[in-house]
Amino acid sequence: MALLPASADSRAVQSRHHRAEAPPKPRPLPYPALELPLEVPNSQYVPLAWSDVTGWREDDHLAAYKAFRISCQPIVAQNGPPPDSKALGTSLRDPCRIARGLELSEGAKAKAFFEENFLPLRISRLGEGEGFVTGYYEPIIEGSRTENEIYNVPIYRRPSNLFVKGQTQASAGLPNKGAVYRKIGRRKLVPYYDRGEIEDGKIEGRGLEIAYLKNQTDLLFAQIQGSARIELPDGSMVRINYDAHNGYPYTPVGRVLIDRGIIPREQMSMQKIREWMEQNPDGANELRRANRSYVFFREVNLSEKDEAVGAQGVPLTAGRSIAVDKGLHVYGTPFFIEGDLPIESERAKTPFRRLMIAQDTGSAIVGPARADLYFGAGAEAGRVAGRLKNNARFVMLVPKALDPLARGRKLPVPDERPSARIARLFPQVEPAKPTKDAAPAAAMPAVGAQASIPLPVARPKEAPERDTRRTRQSRDR
Repeated sequence: MALLPASADSRAVQSRHHRAEAPPKPRPLPYPALELPLEVPNSQYVPLAWSDVTGWREDDHLAAYKAFRISCQPIVAQNGPPPDSKALGTSLRDPCRIARGLELSEGAKAKAFFEENFLPLRISRLGEGEGFVTGYYEPIIEGSRTENEIYNVPIYRRPSNLFVKGQTQASAGLPNKGAVYRKIGRRKLVPYYDRGEIEDGKIEGRGLEIAYLKNQTDLLFAQIQGSARIELPDGSMVRINYDAHNGYPYTPVGRVLIDRGIIPREQMSMQKIREWMEQNPDGANELRRANRSYVFFREVNLSEKDEAVGAQGVPLTAGRSIAVDKGLHVYGTPFFIEGDLPIESERAKTPFRRLMIAQDTGSAIVGPARADLYFGAGAEAGRVAGRLKNNARFVMLVPKALDPLARGRKLPVPDERPSARIARLFPQVEPAKPTKDAAPAAAMPAVGAQASIPLPVARPKEAPERDTRRTRQSRDR
């Protein structure tokens, strides 16, 4: 009896009278391989309705819209595919083109814009329900253009002998990660100087000094924040921004103090770190050098009223800009962050439900639901930012072109699981891994072992029996 083709919904059956018959050739997949709806590495997400986003209706959507429009300028100017492969890809270009053509002045219309062009997805790290937020700000620090007895700690610009493989000195934001070298002679490259070596004067006297500060603690906090405003004795201001680092991984000094039992984890804040360093100058020197990373700055032409510029290349907005993991997320992506944070005081649980825009990044910001909230410039912003280290819930706004539900409906339902009888007749055995001394599998067929056999082509049963098959359920149910 010949094997006859059957419909795709039929269950493959092998007659007991033909067990010895040679198995058929493997059949091709019944459907083409399709891309998954949305893939953010090491993350999980759940589509929501807008009514499920706690605090969405009460937020100031116009403030978020203005920050989003700022991000849209470089997004709309992009041509071609993005340099990095990320889940959102170039999908923000469509809502950005719409936003660039709208001059909204009402919160209700701004809210409608986000609802009409985006879909909310609750996102978190795989296996976790919440994300984590910290805060950052722009310090205002006293300094001088010239070195003297009071101001003697230099702020360095990027050295000309700093090299990164595959990049040039003209590369923007050089570098944000990877090994950094300095050249010895004509060809030899060695790791760049670490913090201790730079503090000991390895690059002094080369004309790299932008300005001078009172102490190394002020410089460390400017480096941690990535920007600063230097207030000169005559009242004028020098604005500096991150330009490069020396290639060593960032080691949080707060974590060192916690690990050594000096400051309890629940009391840790930037203010606590500063107080301890001021009271322990010798310990502060050793603590700083435990963080071998060192940041170089560039002077930027910004007025006192302008906000710092983030990694996206646009001015940040206090209370609306966040730094995210640039390896996972696209700059300009809106995130609604919801949690109870110590905004008003260290022990306060101030409700925070706000739409934020991803416009910056940081070496310590890693993961799909991890953000640094920008609070502006000055001492008060620093106090608020310094005490944030809290769990929060993240809702990522995804352009409607990437609707995961709509794309998921196009994925075909897998074939039914074979019956127990078929599984016994044709067990799927993993092929044995060859050893060093073993001959190739083709030259040494297995003896007495069950070879891996593909499922046979379906065919009708010989005698009518009661049909006990289960029908395949629709994915939409």
